Amino acid sequence: MVGLLKYGCGLPFHRIESLQRAMRIPLPAATQWELVRDALPQLGPAWDELLRQAAQGEVVYNDDTTMQVLALTAEQRRAAAADEETDARTGVFTSGIVATRDGHRLALFVTGRQHAGENLADILAQRAAALAPPIQMCDALATNTAGAFDTLLANCLAHARRRFVDVVDTFPAEVQHVLETLREVYRTDALARDRALSPEERLRLHQTTSGPLMAGLETWLRQQFDDHLVEPNSGLGAAIAYMLKHWAPLTLFLRVPGAPLDNNVCERALKKAILHRKNALFYRTLAGARVGDVFMSLIHTAELNGIAPFEYLVALQRHHHDVALDPSEWLPWNYEATLTDLRARASPSR
Repeated sequence: MVGLLKYGCGLPFHRIESLQRAMRIPLPAATQWELVRDALPQLGPAWDELLRQAAQGEVVYNDDTTMQVLALTAEQRRAAAADEETDARTGVFTSGIVATRDGHRLALFVTGRQHAGENLADILAQRAAALAPPIQMCDALATNTAGAFDTLLANCLAHARRRFVDVVDTFPAEVQHVLETLREVYRTDALARDRALSPEERLRLHQTTSGPLMAGLETWLRQQFDDHLVEPNSGLGAAIAYMLKHWAPLTLFLRVPGAPLDNNVCERALKKAILHRKNALFYRTLAGARVGDVFMSLIHTAELNGIAPFEYLVALQRHHHDVALDPSEWLPWNYEATLTDLRARASPSR
C-alpha cells in the first residue's frame, strides 16, 4: 500500500506519514522507505521479466522527462569545487518506455543520466535475434533514437499537430485546414478500434480513407512554400517545415501494419514520473530511483491491462519464491491463473 500511494498516486512519504498519524497508526517516513526498499528483491524478478517481454514487443513507445537525483547533483558540486574538467552528462531523466506484445501493454521506467533512446537500446539488446525490428513510436527528438538498435521509426502526429495549434490565433484558416484533415485520420483510427480490426485490416482502411487525405495535405503543405504563401520563418512556416521534414515517419501508419498514430500512451505513462517529481521533488539516491522505477513499472503495467495494482503487488510479495522461479507466470495478465493453479495443488485431493 505504501508503494502504491507513493509511486502510483504521487503521495510523498511525509504526506503518508500525516495520513497514518490521522488514523492513529503512526508510520514514520523512514520506516516507509525501509518497507519499499526491502520489497525490491521480491519485486525485482517480475520487473526483469517485464523488461525481457518488452524487448520482444511489436511496437515500442519511448520518451523522456527530467528528474532530479540529489546524489548526482552532489557529485556535480564536488566536481565543480575541485575544478575538474569533465564531459560527463549532467542532466538526469526518467525514461518512459511502453511496449505492446500479444495484445498486452508493458510500461517501464528508467531513471538516470541516459536518455530514452539509450535506455531503449539496453532493452532491445535482449530481443530475440529471429524477430524482425519492432515499430518505434516517439517524437522527433534525437535523444529518443540515440543508441545502437534497429527499428521502424514512426513519429508522433500529435506532436506535429500541436505545432499548428500553437499558432491558431495568428493563422486560423490555415490551421483549421490541417486540423480538420488530421481529425478525419483519427476518426478512421477510432473506427478501426471500434471494429476490432486486425493490423492488416486497419492498414487497408487507412490506405483507403486516410491515404488520399494525407496525400492532399502533403501537397497543400508544399504549396504553401512553393507559392510563397507562408513566410518560412513564421510560426506557421516552422510547423509546416517540421511536418514535411518528418513526413515519412509521420505517415508510417499508411505503410506498415500496426504502426500507431501518436505517442500518447507513453506521454500518459510519464505522468506517473511527473506526478512524483511534482509532489516529492526528487529522489535522494539512484537506489531510491531504482525502487521508484520498479514500483511505477509494475503499477502502471497492471493499470494498462485492467488489473488492480494493489492485489498484484500483494501477490508478488506473498509468493516471491514462486515468482523468482518462473516470473513469466507472474505477469499482470496471467498471475491470477497462476494463483488458482497454486491453490489447486495445495488443496488436498478428494
